[in-house]
Amino acid sequence: MNNTELQIQEIELFKLVSVLKKPISDATHTLSEISFVVLRLKLRNGIVGESYLLSFQYSPEAIKGALKDCKDAVIGHSVNETGLVFDKLNHLHEYFGQNGLLRWVQGAINIAMWDAWGKALQQPLWKLWGTHKEKVSLYGSGGWISYSIDELIEEVTNYVDRGFKAVKIKVGSPNWKTDVERLKKVRAAVGDNVNIMIDANQGMKLPEAIQLAKAANDLNIYWFEEPLHHENFDGYQTLKNQTGISLAMGEREFNTQPLIELIKRKAIDIWQPDILRIGGVEAWRESASIAAGFHIPVLPHYYKDYDVPLLCTIPNGVGAESFDWIDDYIDNPMVVKDGFAYPHQQPGWGFNFIDEYLKKI
Repeated sequence: MNNTELQIQEIELFKLVSVLKKPISDATHTLSEISFVVLRLKLRNGIVGESYLLSFQYSPEAIKGALKDCKDAVIGHSVNETGLVFDKLNHLHEYFGQNGLLRWVQGAINIAMWDAWGKALQQPLWKLWGTHKEKVSLYGSGGWISYSIDELIEEVTNYVDRGFKAVKIKVGSPNWKTDVERLKKVRAAVGDNVNIMIDANQGMKLPEAIQLAKAANDLNIYWFEEPLHHENFDGYQTLKNQTGISLAMGEREFNTQPLIELIKRKAIDIWQPDILRIGGVEAWRESASIAAGFHIPVLPHYYKDYDVPLLCTIPNGVGAESFDWIDDYIDNPMVVKDGFAYPHQQPGWGFNFIDEYLKKI
């Protein structure tokens, strides 16, 4: 292959909507739609790389506009020039800010470039980056506050029946005592050999978070995720010092500075990068390296189809979050067995979206 063949020729955008029987809620949001933006990046030699981002119903015109604004800057670049493209978009974004929507754009383009590059080399990406492991533990995620007790128990027991050794449920109810009662029922349902994690989606104030953490102490909670606003670094330090509960953070971050601030305060135990928000593969791996330097494990946010291959390539990758939201819409769902996920053996990320479910935007 010559350099011209590997140049990016075209970028297309699509919307995909996953079936949601009824709205679901956490402590801060109600989700009326599970939807995605899918990006397809075509090279001059015909190879197509894909990426997707979880969009829900939020600001659909904003993310589409940001992606469309940046397409022309990428055309003509060779697909291996992921670093050059990231820096170029950083420069273009400087006036309006390099975080937020425009960081999502960098992530989506970067992920699609890596997919196309892996396909061009005819190798799965996790083998290109160096392998530490060939399977990754999964935890079952969900446990929405809007669930009835019966719905909650049905979901967590289904995960356990599928071989999962850990489940995560939402907390941050108007009264934290309600969360404790729900947690007691989950512990009784899954038994003592399954880890339970809790996630408040930044929906609690410090006094309530302290009360909940102390009250849940006897339930052996594995970690408490995003109890407070993600920039309340001193609050996380206080929560850690007063309760000793393990704290998980990272999904809301667009760079590694919050990780560094939390490390300084000894207020983080699990790092949870979101590959789209942080800007793509290189940024994800950089954050994992910083975490490794302080013996902090990495359990990323949401994107198991990207995170499992990446976790196989770092020494401190210990688990991934599992949702099944795209499995019915891709040609090669990830193999999950006995609570472990196995990275795809096919080139690139190892899967493609099925055309019939995509609507061009």
